[in-house]
Amino acid sequence: MRSIRPDLQLMFNKRKKTNNRMKELELDIAGMTCDHCAASIEKNLSKLKGIQKADVSYPKGKAIVAFDDSTLDKASVIEAVNQTGKYHVVGESGKEQSGENHHSLIIIGGGSAAFAAAIRTSELGGTALIINKGLPTGGTCINVGCVPSKTLIRTAEAFHNASRPRFEGIETTATISDFKKVIEQKREMVRDLRQEKYVNVIKDDPNITLIEGYGKLTQANQVEVNNSIYTAENILIATGASPFIPEIPGLKEAGYLTNESAYELEDLPKELVILGGGYIALENAQLFSRLGSRVTVLQRSEHVLSDQPKELATALTGYLEGEGLTILTNTDILEVTKSDKKRSIRFTVKGEKRELEADQILVATGRQGNTENLNLEYAGIDTKGRGYIPVDETMRTNTPNIFAAGDVVGERQFVYTAAYEGKVAAENAMRESHEKADFSVLPWVIFTDPQVAGVGMDEQQAEEAGLNYQATKLTLDNVPRSIAARDTRGFIKLIRNKDNDHLIGARILAPEGSELLMELAMAIRHGITIQSLKSEFHPYLTLSEGIKLAALTFDKDVNKLSCCAV
Repeated sequence: MRSIRPDLQLMFNKRKKTNNRMKELELDIAGMTCDHCAASIEKNLSKLKGIQKADVSYPKGKAIVAFDDSTLDKASVIEAVNQTGKYHVVGESGKEQSGENHHSLIIIGGGSAAFAAAIRTSELGGTALIINKGLPTGGTCINVGCVPSKTLIRTAEAFHNASRPRFEGIETTATISDFKKVIEQKREMVRDLRQEKYVNVIKDDPNITLIEGYGKLTQANQVEVNNSIYTAENILIATGASPFIPEIPGLKEAGYLTNESAYELEDLPKELVILGGGYIALENAQLFSRLGSRVTVLQRSEHVLSDQPKELATALTGYLEGEGLTILTNTDILEVTKSDKKRSIRFTVKGEKRELEADQILVATGRQGNTENLNLEYAGIDTKGRGYIPVDETMRTNTPNIFAAGDVVGERQFVYTAAYEGKVAAENAMRESHEKADFSVLPWVIFTDPQVAGVGMDEQQAEEAGLNYQATKLTLDNVPRSIAARDTRGFIKLIRNKDNDHLIGARILAPEGSELLMELAMAIRHGITIQSLKSEFHPYLTLSEGIKLAALTFDKDVNKLSCCAV
């Protein structure tokens, strides 16, 4: 039977006193069944550069490890144990932990960034405390954002397509018999996913604790929640964002919807006015229009999707208006009033005064960071714009041991980037490192129909970067799959660097166009040339064939090519 030798322990202590670059860890290890297990862990640890000594005890379920922290970090030591057989570090003893209210990482927030950070902290042998209140566990996406919106978008799409077949000789009808059942089905799916993908994921992890309550900073390493104080080496703010409500006279008094309340309506509005022209506005505009509401979109700027090229926005606007939506741009809202159950919106269009009545108003004028009650000033944390927290590439705030990730940062508000940012923050917190988040190749989607999708640069960005670029556009009436489906709405645009033939960007407007993104993202990431895209086999009558055809248009007229062009 192995045990930790007192003389070795004494040697470690002496070395620690005489060399401030030496660090000692005492780890609790689960999964050992014999002395051979301990020996295997020691052998794996000894392979690490910087390890001075490692003594593992099977009977005690512990390891004492001494290492040079100028060449090796704590997380790497823990990973070396976790990668040996079925063993897993379940805790640390000593100064790194001090009581049940002390954790490696405290996380304020309960969405994807929070959970990704907590899980990674646990994987690296640390303890994480999640503090969440407001939206239920899972945050915006699962509860009031992408999950409920996308299932209702698909519901509306099914109803729309059933009542409007594209093929001659087919007649169909569709009826919404019980809209409350549609909403209840959405609620059930949200509940199930929240339980399966969030609650159940951490419930059996002893290194992750979830507390319901509002957390606020009292110091740079201290958080108060429910009148209790918790401490940690590092803190992550992942409180997300919420709808921004503009100061419009009478709006608050008249009442309005946001994405947090629109998906709970059990009665469809007959008339719906949507303020805003971004992706949330347009997704919801088409959703409710397809379900039977008369929808008007009021956009302040010159065109919808003001951060996208006008060409793309104009084409999408035409398709939406073709379905019966009204989209008004260059508008300025003057006043909102309410009488009986109707709301009246007074506004101008290019200076001309107009007025609309509607059952409901949906506000989709942007987002704001959820930072109001965090006591950020206690830790000296800066904010910007609408309450967002600026961070560097390592996800650190201006206070080095406090990180921020997800929508509260305000840069990229996607669930998958939030999770990635949370992981990067946890890695840097646990390793005391400076790994940089990389968003150079970021695919994104707007779930209108046709979908808007992109990755890499657009033409303006390529111009600003000073690149010798070339763009080509293939309309979908040149794609056999789209012709066969009798749906040729949209186009595929590719942008290349002419100096090396590398793909540098793509913009897509197409039904299910998002399914093309990952081939294009991988091409950009790995420096694939346009010539290579041309040369690869793309199965006939797939939408992905459109990528090959678009690549061919850089130097060929696809109208003069036969099927399966090469």
